[in-house]
Amino acid sequence: MTSSERFSKRHGYRPRDVEIRVRDDAPSSMRSAMVQIAIEVGLQPSQLREILCRVLRVAPNPNNWSDPNVLEEVEGLIQGCEWFRVYDIAEAVYDHSLGRADEFEPELNEYFREAGIGWQLVEGRIQVRGPESFEVAVGSAKIVLQETGRQTAGSEIHEALAHLSRRPVPDLTGAVHHAMASLECVARGLAGDPKAPLGAILKRHPNLIPKPLDVAVDKAWGYASERARHIREGEAPTYQDAELVVGLAATVATYLVRNHRQ
Repeated sequence: MTSSERFSKRHGYRPRDVEIRVRDDAPSSMRSAMVQIAIEVGLQPSQLREILCRVLRVAPNPNNWSDPNVLEEVEGLIQGCEWFRVYDIAEAVYDHSLGRADEFEPELNEYFREAGIGWQLVEGRIQVRGPESFEVAVGSAKIVLQETGRQTAGSEIHEALAHLSRRPVPDLTGAVHHAMASLECVARGLAGDPKAPLGAILKRHPNLIPKPLDVAVDKAWGYASERARHIREGEAPTYQDAELVVGLAATVATYLVRNHRQ
């Protein structure tokens, strides 16, 4: 039975997302689940071993040839590698899923959500995952910006996510900077003022954002300027701060485009 044929999938049931508790780690249970999912979508143990050996730069055991023994070798390899290599393996499995990557990706992401893993596979590449509200905000912004041809603003949101995803140390100031740059880009386009900073645009065009919400956006812009553009020692944003700014910028950018279509 494939995963799509199970009771929960047939009837549209989905577990609630668990609070994110894993980022710079790959628990043993997750490693085993990844192997199981890869096997379920059609990879043979020997194919999976080949992928792992390539990623980890190790030679396969020539004495293992039967599926049970090869699968045991695979489990040993994935359990024994550094945590970040597990995510390299996930990307490599996607790339070598023999035409079934569209099954591997959603199955792995569903497991990540159920297990509180703060990552997700998006078109074959691992990127940071936030709370559900964050994902909705960023996802909506990506769609709206793309549909309306705002390539620069969309690129800035993409860069913000890339900076949040950077490891071993995320670039939090970069994430804040790019997120607000995306919002500023949208505001400049709507205001017809390609050089003005966001704060000035909000003052010159008071109808862009309803009052007093415009004050909150202006304060967020000020925070981003202080903590990302003109940062002082000891005042770098925390991960939660950066995630909040990225989500807020994405939400406001989506609002502006939808409510002020040109």
